[in-house]
Amino acid sequence: MRAAAIGRRSFFVYDFAVTLRLAAAFAGAVLMAALAQTSRTSGATAVQPAWFADITERSGLNFVHDAGPAGTFFMPQMLASGGALFDFDNDGRLDAYLVQNGGPQSRATNRLFHQEANGTFRDVSSGSGVDVRGWGMGTAVGDVNNDGWPDLLLTEYGRIRLFVNNRNGTFTDISAQAGIEDAGWATSACFFDYDRDGWLDLFVANYVEYKPQTVCNDRAGKRDFCGPSSFPGSASRLFHNAGVRRGSGLNAPAFSDVTVRSGIGAVKGPALGALCADLTGDRWPDVLVANDGAANFLWVNHHDGTFGEEAVQRGIAYDAMGRAQANMGIAFGDINGDGLMDLFITHLPSELHIGWMQGPAGFFQDRTSAIGLATVRWHSTGFGTSFADFDQDGALDLAVVNGAVKRLDAVAAGLNRNDYWSWYAERNQLFANDGKGRFRDVSVDNPVFSSPPGVSRGLAVGDVDGDGALDVLVTRTASSARLFKNVAPARGHWLKVRAIEPAHGGRDAYGAEITVRAGPRRWTRVIAAGTSFLSSGPAEAHVGLGNVDRVDAFDVVWPDGTEQHFPGSPADRAIVLRKAGGR
Repeated sequence: MRAAAIGRRSFFVYDFAVTLRLAAAFAGAVLMAALAQTSRTSGATAVQPAWFADITERSGLNFVHDAGPAGTFFMPQMLASGGALFDFDNDGRLDAYLVQNGGPQSRATNRLFHQEANGTFRDVSSGSGVDVRGWGMGTAVGDVNNDGWPDLLLTEYGRIRLFVNNRNGTFTDISAQAGIEDAGWATSACFFDYDRDGWLDLFVANYVEYKPQTVCNDRAGKRDFCGPSSFPGSASRLFHNAGVRRGSGLNAPAFSDVTVRSGIGAVKGPALGALCADLTGDRWPDVLVANDGAANFLWVNHHDGTFGEEAVQRGIAYDAMGRAQANMGIAFGDINGDGLMDLFITHLPSELHIGWMQGPAGFFQDRTSAIGLATVRWHSTGFGTSFADFDQDGALDLAVVNGAVKRLDAVAAGLNRNDYWSWYAERNQLFANDGKGRFRDVSVDNPVFSSPPGVSRGLAVGDVDGDGALDVLVTRTASSARLFKNVAPARGHWLKVRAIEPAHGGRDAYGAEITVRAGPRRWTRVIAAGTSFLSSGPAEAHVGLGNVDRVDAFDVVWPDGTEQHFPGSPADRAIVLRKAGGR
């Protein structure tokens, strides 16, 4: 058992009351147009120092999303696309993969960007093997063949594709050889080891059984994008990884579709967000599915290869008023420091984004009002989201990226009406945690991140420039992706922790729970790279420490349920914890 330090790089039940919830929802509906108009004005003056600077242009991350022909109301255009922050060549720097949605005939391909030693990004798409085109949706990253190199899954409308890392800067599509196939409308996905056999399995969320010939109109009778209620829901898919076949020239693992056998195929729904993590406290990973306009699913692991749906029993199916809402992106983290992971799911502006607090272990309550998220500066349609300690004070903050799914006619004044996608543009949001699990809206203090309206979808969080602070990558429909550098002043101390399993090829331990101890204080994080919406971040735990400059110990619950304890470390560095014999 050892801890290796990597030097830092110098570069750059029922909530408060039903009455309050009703009032908040009513106010949101009545003021939606006015608030959305406010959300489109970029003249808000920052009151507190901003957390982010837009470095997209100077970083060289020149990606513009192709959504396909405007005005067709082809529904996959409305939801796509996401991307990934991951270190595909294991050089210690985060790279970026960004997804297109223009269709198989589009000239625009997905793009792979390598981060150079000077912090800029170089387009290495050509010849990479992942420069493909299609109706791209999202990504999931994981080492599927246990060789220590991250592989890449791409979800699309009509198929999914698995690319194995060739360890030379290129990838090979091994979907057919690996037995990966899904002809539905795949959205979010995540890798996890559900049977704890040492090989990463795959969950793929499927949306609706879409029929492109269906025509839908808004309330004024104008043509607009259809909603999920116009189509039946789909069954999501679960693939079991049996390991690499002997003699496989492509080092391809053998997956089998266990959707039916596992029980996950028994119930259909319009799935958008997905989270694979232990949500019941039994040290076996479960699957949370955010369903659009329907009750969420919580697939609880039965430890025998099967799952049971328990969202209602565990309080996560509906909001506090018993309503199914338009569930989309998922954030996951311990927001009040009690060692239990909490949840946040984004919704429509006529609803509320909902925060579910865990407690007792394995059970959740809608505590949106109690944590300060019922009264926000404006209501928007949320997609990508993440709990992350941006100012490193020891408490997880919250980022949400927004973009409408229905035309916002009442608030389009002041925008270019000839720009088709401007009718759907909304502002993003940021919330600061007070250290006790209650949030304060700091969106107007961060106009660079929040003020420019857009049709934002994906959000990936990671320390892009290696300075220990979390940066943000945002994808936007029919527009440029944006990279935001963390410039929050007076940030606290920090640690970045990777958990590695040498017995499984040195791959990241997806599902590991890491607790950092310093005196009486505890910070708990889980290695789960597939949260947010259609996007993936690095498989590492980032911990803001505030004024704590040294920690006493690291406690790890590994994916197989075993525990290990590692000695402490000074702050402000990256730590690698490797699984060994343990005690």
